[in-house]
Amino acid sequence: MAVALLLSSCHSHEDKHTHEQEHEHELESTHDHEMEHDHDHSDEILFTHAQAEAAGLALETVTLGTFRQVVKTSGQVLSSQGDEASLVATANGLVSFVNLSIAPGAAVRAGETVVTLSAAKLPEGDPVAKLKITYETARKEFQRAEELVKEQIISEKDFEQIRSRYETARSAYEAQESAHGAGGVNVTSPMGGYIKNLFVSQGDFVSVGQPIATVAQNRKLQLRAEVSGNNYKNLRSVESANFRMAYDDQLYKLSDLNGRLLSFGKSLGEQSQFIPVTFEFDNVGDILPGSFAEVYLLSTPLENAISVPLDALTEEQGLYFVYIQLHEDAYKKQAVTMGQNDGERVQILAGLKQGDNVVVKGVYQVKLAATSSVIPEGHSHAH
Repeated sequence: MAVALLLSSCHSHEDKHTHEQEHEHELESTHDHEMEHDHDHSDEILFTHAQAEAAGLALETVTLGTFRQVVKTSGQVLSSQGDEASLVATANGLVSFVNLSIAPGAAVRAGETVVTLSAAKLPEGDPVAKLKITYETARKEFQRAEELVKEQIISEKDFEQIRSRYETARSAYEAQESAHGAGGVNVTSPMGGYIKNLFVSQGDFVSVGQPIATVAQNRKLQLRAEVSGNNYKNLRSVESANFRMAYDDQLYKLSDLNGRLLSFGKSLGEQSQFIPVTFEFDNVGDILPGSFAEVYLLSTPLENAISVPLDALTEEQGLYFVYIQLHEDAYKKQAVTMGQNDGERVQILAGLKQGDNVVVKGVYQVKLAATSSVIPEGHSHAH
């Protein structure tokens, strides 16, 4: 009996020891799981659904698509040929603007008088008056010659010479007389548009054929990009472009402006190491001809590429990040490697995968939330 009691006591002790070891192992396993769970969520950024609505947060799901190679350069917007016309002096005289406050940018109508040329105070006198005298003299001579040729007093050859002088004098006078007003010869705009350039001032003397102003319609504009010779091999694949004016943050896309490629240079100029690439497009925005622009030439398409809007990126000390949604109320700051950008979107070479939900609007608000809602390590997280 003593031996039996002793054996029973030993077995009881062993069972108790085994149970305690199993309990300790279970506690350690639970603790390790909690630590692992805390570590998995240590980089979560809490941003509730209510906060997202208030910030106007928007997401974009990453998909594989086409992204065109980009040649980034500078350029200039110019008026298209055919959309401009020059006003030239049709007579000698002193310039008198109809609207004394006229300046570049002023609107004009087709047929509207822009300047009047007066020769009343010039030593040679009024040219229209001279033309009228010449015309009247030639008309009388022609009328007399008509009678003389009937009576064969003058030859047909002499008559034709007199007729030619008369027709010339009549054309010259009528051309000037039709444009002649009370103050002199009127110079009118050949088309509606706006004054692009003024080459003379009030009171200047001009002679026949001298440029007075340029009128532009601005229905069509040209984008001329200057491309380094190093990128010549990529020009054959260029089909379109995006551009941003130096005075404006708005991005213009030729694909939205009925744009088309006109030409690109085949050689470098003697005084320039750049190749011109010229597009034409409809002027449907507030684009000022003559202004410089940042140009993104769109070249060879890259298939199965990942890209996100430029607005989705944030920068810290030279590194770039996006924010991706983990679940409805949690986001994560994700480092990415950028490729080329076309002024609107940027190619992502590493850091994102297909199916990721990237914050594309409300990024700044999520970034601010990151400073206060990151879950510290060692603190349990419960759903």
